Formats: sequence, C-alpha cells, structure tokens
Amino acid sequence: MKYIDPHIHMVSRTTDDYHNMALAGCVAITEPAFWAGYDRSSPQGFYDYYRLLTETEPKRAAAYGINHHCWLCINPKEAEDPAFAREVIELIPEFLDKPGVLGVGEIGLNKNSKNELTILEEQIALAAKHNQLVLVHTPHLEDKLKGTKLIIDAIKRNGTIDPGRVLIDHVEEHTVDLVLSEGFWAGMTLYPDTKCTPQRAADIIEMCGTERLWINSAGDWGHSDPLAVPKCRLEMKRRGHTEETIDTISYHNPMKFLSQSGKFNAG
Repeated sequence: MKYIDPHIHMVSRTTDDYHNMALAGCVAITEPAFWAGYDRSSPQGFYDYYRLLTETEPKRAAAYGINHHCWLCINPKEAEDPAFAREVIELIPEFLDKPGVLGVGEIGLNKNSKNELTILEEQIALAAKHNQLVLVHTPHLEDKLKGTKLIIDAIKRNGTIDPGRVLIDHVEEHTVDLVLSEGFWAGMTLYPDTKCTPQRAADIIEMCGTERLWINSAGDWGHSDPLAVPKCRLEMKRRGHTEETIDTISYHNPMKFLSQSGKFNAG
C-alpha cells in the first residue's frame, strides 16, 4: 500500500521516523509551518526555519524515498504581536516560488483573539495575492467550533479565495459538517489521545463519507504518532471498508487537493 501524509511536522521527528514511514508505504508528505515548542525571538528565526523547511527537510526525506513539500506562514500561536507578525509575513513571498512550497499554512486561530484574527486575515490576503493554496489550523477543545466559524467568516470576507483551495484541519465530530457544507476541504488530525484518534476518524468517515476529507498524523514534538495514517488505514480495514475507500481517504483525496498547486509530486 502507499499513502500520503499531508500534514506532519518532520523538523521535530528523527530520521528513524522517515525510515518507518517509508516502510509503512508513505510516498509523500507536506509539512506546514508551525510553533516550534517555544516562541521565536526574532523574524530571523522564522527565516532560518523557512530555509530548514525548503532546503534541509526535502533532502532528509529524499534519503528514504519520500517526497517532501511544505507550507509557510506565521502560526497563530506566535501571532499575538501584530508588528512582529507583519515582519515575519514580509519574509514569506521570497520563498513561495521554491519548488516544494505548496501554499500558505498552517494559518488560523489559537485562542480566538483579536490580534490572531487580524494576522489571519492578512495571511489570507497574502495567499489570495499570490494565488496560493491555504492550510488552516483550528483551535483546540472548547474554542474549536467558535474558532472554526471565525475562520470561515474571515475567508468569506476576503471574497477572492475558492473554498475548494482551502483545507481546514483538525476537524472533529462537531466541526466537520460545518467545514464541508461551506465547500472547504477537511482534515482529520490523528493523535494517540487528543483530537482525532484513528478510531474516531473512522467513525467520522462512516458518518460523512469521503468527499473532500483526508487524514493526517501531524506528528510533532509532543505526544504524537508519525504512523497514525497507516494505523487508521488498518482500523478501516478491520471494519470492513474497501481498499478503494481506504485509498481515497489516505492517498487519492490528498493527491487531488494538493495537485492544485502544480508543485505536488507523489512520486
């Protein structure tokens, strides 16, 4: 079997993870810019991070036969200072033409604050100006539904972005229908304990079908699992889903969405 992990933070993973993912059938990944576990103290820290995503990680992945792609932004957790965030945003256009860069992401909201929303709107405008795909982070726990609504409203206010070119990630049972009904793509982020487990994701697929829906591991510096996608595939197989359905959710759907960039290569 082969699969795509369309949202995984490999800068926080070891080369052993690349090796194990390749053995499990991973052929391509996309890595959104995210919080590094600490707040960066200068825009230069982001510049170096963007170089890491666009220059170093593709080489690490290629050593294991995996095609690496990325997204660039300032993440919502570090967007509370608008002046600082704008300095970071000014750096992004320099990198957008690099071969593996698919779009702007993962933008979104963390605490649903006014400043976060301002920077979200400015990054939506950046994506629209440069005709980029968009990958969105939705807040956690009790703020998720409110934040998802705020994000959708912000994209609609911009008015120039096709919802079919936006993936809203970290959906759960109470937000997936909202995202899909507005014409966006929806991502289920699989974690061992929080967000969606593979079992919950299989439940959502059984409730919602497979249209405009994908699964990803998000494997990061916290308690996470870079093999969550193949584990969800196994859970779906255990439940009797067809190979066609399993491949749709873990390979063909990411391929369809990501190929809109023109730079995505699944090998």
